[in-house]
Amino acid sequence: MIELDIVIPVFNERENIIPVIESFVQHIRTPFRVLICYDFDEDNTLTAIANYPKRQSLNIMNVKNQGQGPHAAVMSGFAASTAPAVLVWPADDDYNAPAIDRLVSEQHRGFDIVVGSRFVRGGSMKGCPFIKAFLVRAASFTLYHLAGLPTHDASNGLRLFSRRVLNSISIESNQGFTYSIELLVKAHRLGYPISEIPVQWSRRKSGESRFKVFKWMVPYLRWYFYAFGTYFHRRENPSRRQV
Repeated sequence: MIELDIVIPVFNERENIIPVIESFVQHIRTPFRVLICYDFDEDNTLTAIANYPKRQSLNIMNVKNQGQGPHAAVMSGFAASTAPAVLVWPADDDYNAPAIDRLVSEQHRGFDIVVGSRFVRGGSMKGCPFIKAFLVRAASFTLYHLAGLPTHDASNGLRLFSRRVLNSISIESNQGFTYSIELLVKAHRLGYPISEIPVQWSRRKSGESRFKVFKWMVPYLRWYFYAFGTYFHRRENPSRRQV
């Protein structure tokens, strides 16, 4: 029985995708399936996977996106997923696979969201442009220390969601990876258990990042302030929960 669906949004990731899949083969013991979420049939990621010698022995599903861009890719992956836990994974991350079984273990312990955190002991962020690093660190620091969000890293896209989260929380975001912080702050407001484990982050070796920090700043700010709203709401109405 598949316990974990790994959703990977891709856009011409020919150079990256096989090392990522190889890292899964080497390190994951949890029964898993990979969902490759792509925009167009000519994406060279699909060719690389089709020519992968171990392709037939792995559970890999190609998912054509209902729309274009990273948001549509992740939403298409969520819609196609059926496992009790769903992990969104960067298409260039071939170094964090040893953490995946631990992410699933946290979900088995009852946590509905498990955050891969760069900003706890054992985690790291290397090679990030200064402005982007400053913004994500500042946002995560204030959300944890001032808004009471139970993770040190609110913006990292490497994140595991339980089936309960995906089935019970509607997603209003429609840009980039904003859905991830939206699900996080809404789950927190509902009182769903949230955990985190350390992961690494390194600047991609090949291809261009699709994370557009300035383009998505405004939609991110909506959920940033939502988290503070939860904090003040709970101070005023400690017995009430709403989303």
